[in-house]
Amino acid sequence: MELPRIVSVDDHVIEPAHLFASWLPARLRDRGPRPVTTGIGELAYTGGKYVVTMDPDGPPADWWIYEDLAFPYKRNIAAVGFDRDDMTLDGITRQEMRPGCWDPAERLKDMDLNHVEASLCFPTFPRFCGQTFAEARDKEVALACVRAYNDWMVEEWCGDSGGRLIPLCLIPLWDIALAVAEIHRNAARGVRAVTFSEIPTHLGLPSIHSGHWDPFFAACQETDTVVNMHIGSSSQMPAASPDAPVAVQATLSFNNAMASLADFLFSGVLVRFPRLKLAYSEGQMGWIPYALERADDVWREHRAWGGVRDLIPEPPSAYYYRQVFCCFFRDKHGIASLDAVGRDNATFETDYPHVDSTFPHTKDVALDHVRGLDDETVHKLMRGNAIRMLGLDLDRPGR
Repeated sequence: MELPRIVSVDDHVIEPAHLFASWLPARLRDRGPRPVTTGIGELAYTGGKYVVTMDPDGPPADWWIYEDLAFPYKRNIAAVGFDRDDMTLDGITRQEMRPGCWDPAERLKDMDLNHVEASLCFPTFPRFCGQTFAEARDKEVALACVRAYNDWMVEEWCGDSGGRLIPLCLIPLWDIALAVAEIHRNAARGVRAVTFSEIPTHLGLPSIHSGHWDPFFAACQETDTVVNMHIGSSSQMPAASPDAPVAVQATLSFNNAMASLADFLFSGVLVRFPRLKLAYSEGQMGWIPYALERADDVWREHRAWGGVRDLIPEPPSAYYYRQVFCCFFRDKHGIASLDAVGRDNATFETDYPHVDSTFPHTKDVALDHVRGLDDETVHKLMRGNAIRMLGLDLDRPGR
């Protein structure tokens, strides 16, 4: 079969070393993030968190230094081009990375090699929803960093791509009024995607049940801005035993997405904002049918004592099918359950340049999943649902 060119809803960008020196206001640059190349020490992993130190005698890595934070780039987040056994947690410099990790022109070339027409990219140094800036002490600089990142994302990363690189922006998580203002500022220049935490309480922020985020959700609904929640945007990944190997964390990576979906389905947010669109990024989709079945069963059988009798007027799955998108790249169980997952809800990703990335074999991986499906469904999964979700004009006549 002929596979349509893919619109990937979850890829990643490694920030270029000049980002904040070029895009922060001049008066704030000496207080903002600065790039450094130096050695990295041994990485420790305990209870779902990494601890890393600088070591001038260690292997070189590119870092960002910001307030008390020392943030290194590691090989597993810039893994494309390395053999599978070399995709480690060792430090890496931009010179060692495939240039498509941080250079938009080179990224477009790699997309062409990978059967990808368009790509939505999550941040790395700011972390998946801007936690780096939310945790900073100096909020004047932190706000300027959020805006600088967004300006760079829109104007430099995406600006010359002819719409193939799709802007994904940050909000200042610590101030709801500023967050709303940033949604409107970016929507005015065509941005239709923002990244948000799957479980804000893990970041010390109010929950989605509190009403605190309602002005943000209202702004996203008003501007048709999709709320994208990446696994790990809670600053922690699910872990079992505290001394379990990282492979356990990787196996359970979808758990926070599942918890977040249950949170939203029973929060009333999707009732109050019926045109709000949520997107779960890198969570895969094979778990969704049972999660929806269980949510509907709880709604039918337990809603009185469960606290949602007067809050959720329809079965929770109705809100999922109406307003929520998932994505996959290796999930045959999800494909086998596609009618329950939702043929209009599923999108595709390549996860470039992370260790999970299907690059440069994405076409083969996708064909292995969709072979046997009808052409209309294949088009929806590979691009149509993403185009509709993000309001793209990639399929318009004459393009």
